Amino acid sequence: MERFFHVVHVRDITALTLKNEICAVLSHYNLHIENIQDQGYDGASNMCGEWNELQALFLKDCPYAYYVHCMAHRLQLALVTTSREVKDVHQFFDHLVNIINIVVGSSKRNDELQHAQAEQVENMIASNEIETGRGANQIGTLQRVGDTRWGSHFQSICSLIKMFDATCKVINTISEEGANYKQRGDAKGAYQVLTSFEFILILHLMKEMMGITNMLCQALQQHSQDLLNVMHLVSTTKSLIQKLRDDGWEPLLARVISFCEQHEIDILDMNARYTKARGRYRRQDEDLTMEHHFRIGIFTVAIDFQLQELKSRFCKLTTELVILSSALNPKDTFRLFKIVDICNLVKKYYPQDFIEQEQEQELLESQLQHYELDVIKHPDFQNMSTISELCRGLKISGKSKIYFLIDRLIHLVLTLLVSTATTERAFSAMKLLKTRLPNRMEDELLADNMIVYIEKEIAGNFIVEMIMDEFYSMKNRRQA
Repeated sequence: MERFFHVVHVRDITALTLKNEICAVLSHYNLHIENIQDQGYDGASNMCGEWNELQALFLKDCPYAYYVHCMAHRLQLALVTTSREVKDVHQFFDHLVNIINIVVGSSKRNDELQHAQAEQVENMIASNEIETGRGANQIGTLQRVGDTRWGSHFQSICSLIKMFDATCKVINTISEEGANYKQRGDAKGAYQVLTSFEFILILHLMKEMMGITNMLCQALQQHSQDLLNVMHLVSTTKSLIQKLRDDGWEPLLARVISFCEQHEIDILDMNARYTKARGRYRRQDEDLTMEHHFRIGIFTVAIDFQLQELKSRFCKLTTELVILSSALNPKDTFRLFKIVDICNLVKKYYPQDFIEQEQEQELLESQLQHYELDVIKHPDFQNMSTISELCRGLKISGKSKIYFLIDRLIHLVLTLLVSTATTERAFSAMKLLKTRLPNRMEDELLADNMIVYIEKEIAGNFIVEMIMDEFYSMKNRRQA
């Protein structure tokens, strides 16, 4: 699927204004509204409203332009809600951001962090705790947390665990030798949090949880991804988080205790009574132990919120359109293949794409009968797991010409949007390119620069001579 970027300025962001601007862009490229197959936006009310908002306005002109809420945005909302609604997790991320900012807030402190890592690696090599080799034991830095990129949270957590000793050393040095009282006080408070049992436990819990969701997060950032494959990833993500809830507490606690022993952090007695609050508001409950607080109050609550959010945010994936489309999925040797479902998919959702409806729909059913005995039984198609692979396989084998109606339907299903991550990257590129200095850049020049910046892989194949030759040929064409 081809992508293009077009920069426009709008007076407001009402649905009607956005629709008119989008229609103007489509018209500029000689694209017709009635040929829109689907729409994909984030969850903003002016985009996804069912009555007079953007997706609804396009549906009035093109009733088969199905709207899909960006899957990457859904996952983002699920992760954000969990981090905000669970008090202990919310506090953890606040502390995490503060700790990282203290350590990498200046080049001097960053140098100290890398120096501390180098010393640690030398000591561990000397004591044979780690092996040496090409590319091993590289010195890095703590990864900053990005508010709109939740994949960065996982990287931040992993980097802190890896550089824990070096981080502690830098923060402890700042608490003793900081330039002023504020620096020393902030560093002392951060050190106390960093070396607390509760922070270590949540640190490892978030590593486990976000390690599971990170697979889905990375898949949703890909340029090309089909909806049915994402459905499967969402399902496996939910299953793994549920498994973590059912069987993950004891292994997690064992890892946390081992980590604390390794870094000389005080380990709390899990059978001791847990005290809520402090001072005059302090309350002790004989039935509430430390283990109950950590296991039920943090571990279980955080996972339950995550599961609840994933189920609520992705529940709309089980629509009839997706269920019928899954009949084309080659996964598990075409286990879900049903001729009746595929025929219903065409009748209900893609009637305008089969022009001679009755004749083509009858021919489609006939093709499906042959397809079931030919392609589904063919050894070259047995190990495929996604519709994209199936589409390529049909093309390579030449069967796309034999089963041209099935091939057409597969292409239509593949156009269903999964995420708008590419568009979001375009906005990020715009912020980098249109800074204060070149803020008077014209829209056409900005769009051209953005294409080169965003499509780095393609642009990297161009050499200066190729560009010069292109401009030279343009000169000859003008003269002619």
